[in-house]
Parts: sequence; structure tokens; C-alpha cells
Amino acid sequence: MAIEKGDVIKLSYTGKFNGDQIFDTTNEDLAKENEIYNPRGMYGGDIVIVGAGHTIAGLDADLEGKEVGYSGNVIIPPEGGFGDHDPKLVENMSLTKFKDQKAYPGMNIEIDNKRGTVTKVIGRRVRVDFNHPLAGKEVTYEYTIDEKIEDVTEKIKGILALYTGVPDLEVEVNDNKAAIEVPAMLTFNQRWLMAKGRVANELVEYVGLDKVSYIESYPVETPAPAVEAEAEEEITESEE
Repeated sequence: MAIEKGDVIKLSYTGKFNGDQIFDTTNEDLAKENEIYNPRGMYGGDIVIVGAGHTIAGLDADLEGKEVGYSGNVIIPPEGGFGDHDPKLVENMSLTKFKDQKAYPGMNIEIDNKRGTVTKVIGRRVRVDFNHPLAGKEVTYEYTIDEKIEDVTEKIKGILALYTGVPDLEVEVNDNKAAIEVPAMLTFNQRWLMAKGRVANELVEYVGLDKVSYIESYPVETPAPAVEAEAEEEITESEE
């Protein structure tokens, strides 16, 4: 059966620009070879919802109508990829805004919650481009639709992994209601805090759940070390 909008699939892909320059891939070996490996990233394929914006628009649109097992490529213009280059997002600023007042072309920075790249340094003035690094560029994606996910629990875990980077969160589904165990490390993760409402909405809309509950767990207080307990016993005995 052809892939339709709303289907949950496992997708393997490699994104390129300027011919054969790789900027993104689900292949771990390829990521290491091209020096874009992220030790905190997940490799081996992403679980995505077709039509939900989990990939760039040009790739997302190309998935519809394909069969499971399909392998091919799609050339994506800027408007379907990372957008056109916007001159308004190029700013000149003082070197004093930079740590240790040091800047150089190609330097990646984050200022005022915006990520950008230094393109020019003239004296104490720095030009920073806050466009996406691939804005204005045509990109190509080579991809394979590995499988269509049918199991409800696997759908939930896959979508959660896409947003959290944690591959196997604890999920319990009963009467079309999902209870998701959220580890303590995620409760302080800004990305997760911003995304968890969207994740719940997607699980209801695309997976067909009636309700999504998050259960946050924190480590219990650890008992006092044995040496302290022994010391207290000695003090009590000496007082007697």
C-alpha cells in the first residue's frame, strides 16, 4: 500500500548540498566519515509521521505515494528546504558582545537566543549571519522507507525518541490511553518542556489516542551512609 499523510514510518536518509557534501544522515558510519557525528544523536533511521513536519517540507511531501522499501532521491529547492537567504537576518555588531572579545569568520555563535555564523570581522565590528547555514541552497536527500509502523506502542516510542533523543521510554497503553514515564533528566530539558504539548497533540491526532499522560519520576532520597548511623549509635551509648 502507498504511504499516506499521517502514516508513521521508519525513514533512513542522507542530506547533501553542493553535489556530494553531506550535512545530515541517519547512517552512523557515514556521519563519522564526514565529521558530522553527534555522540548524543540517534542513528539507524528515524520514526516520523508523514505530513507532520518531522522532516523538511520537500522531503516530507515526496514521501506520500511511495511504497515501503522505496529507495530514491529528491532535489529540494530553498523554498522546500531551509528557505531563501534573508538579508535582514545579517547583522553588524560590536566585538564586545563576544566572549573574550574574539571572533573569526566561520565561527558559530549564539547571541540573544539566536544562532548565527560570523562572516566578516573588520576592526571591532563583526558581521553575523543568522540565516540557517543552508538557507538559499538547493539540497538533495537520498532516502529509504524502511517500514510502516503499525504497533501503537512502537509508534509512541518512536515519536518520543524523535523529540527527546531517548530511544526506549517506558510507555503503557490501556483503553486507548497512554501513560508515559518521563525520566528526571528530561524534566529539566528545555527542548522537551517546549515540545511535550506538541507531542501529546500529535499522539492524539495521528496515533488516535484518547488521552496522553506524562508521569514524572524523581530519584528518592538516599539513606544516610552506614558510617554516620554507626557514629550516632556511639554518641548515644557514650551519653548513657
